[in-house]
Amino acid sequence: MQKTLEGKIAIVTGGSGVLGSNISKGLLEAGAKVIIIGAHAEKVDATIGRLSPLGDISGRACDVLDKARLEELARETVKAHGHIDILVNCAGGNVPGATIMDDQSVFDMAVEDLHKVIDLNLYGTVYPCLAFGRIMAEQKSGNIINISSMAAYDALTRVMGYAIAKEGVVALTKWLAQEMAIKYSEKIRVNAIAPGFFIGEQNRKALLNDDGSLTERSHKVIAKTPMRRFGDISELNGIVCMLCSDAASFITGTVIPVDGGFSSFSGV
Repeated sequence: MQKTLEGKIAIVTGGSGVLGSNISKGLLEAGAKVIIIGAHAEKVDATIGRLSPLGDISGRACDVLDKARLEELARETVKAHGHIDILVNCAGGNVPGATIMDDQSVFDMAVEDLHKVIDLNLYGTVYPCLAFGRIMAEQKSGNIINISSMAAYDALTRVMGYAIAKEGVVALTKWLAQEMAIKYSEKIRVNAIAPGFFIGEQNRKALLNDDGSLTERSHKVIAKTPMRRFGDISELNGIVCMLCSDAASFITGTVIPVDGGFSSFSGV
């Protein structure tokens, strides 16, 4: 990968997770210095150890719902590096109690878990945008990449709370894009990507049977995906690095699906 982000300072929330560590890898390969934020110190340290051969990576343990701590980390980063160029909000995921199984209805869902999944995915994106976005506003430059989902495009079964949150991330992305460009600088851009279906630890049981064969849900996903396959998580890195580079200097307020055509295909 070309070093299109040489000298850039990138913050990746959820950076010790599967999605966040993969995107951190892509940013490192593009030349950025990466600071990952994760909820668990041991996972943060393990990710740093695994990715450090690729470039300059460090990290901090922090809950993305702890706004005061995020603001402290933003100040620490500026003191250490002088600027913050990129924020990628990867923290998120579903909460088991907010998932509606086939033998349940919406009325069986635990409301407290609905709050948890919305807080994690929506406010866990809002708060880092505010903490690190303030620095970008002051320096009049920067890039924010949020993570939406196919659940924001269509009403996917089972994941109502997750869908509500990811729809909120879309609205946040568009709103913050205009706010930053109009009030602070055209050089502050805010975009989002909407990953399609990738097999990871959170959704493995829903997509794969114990013998590795596709579940009924997987067959439905593949049937609506023109490329007729699941994505490889590394296929997210190109669009993230492009959006963070000067090649995307007139792109803001967009939500770009990376989904093998899932969101554009009716299935007919």
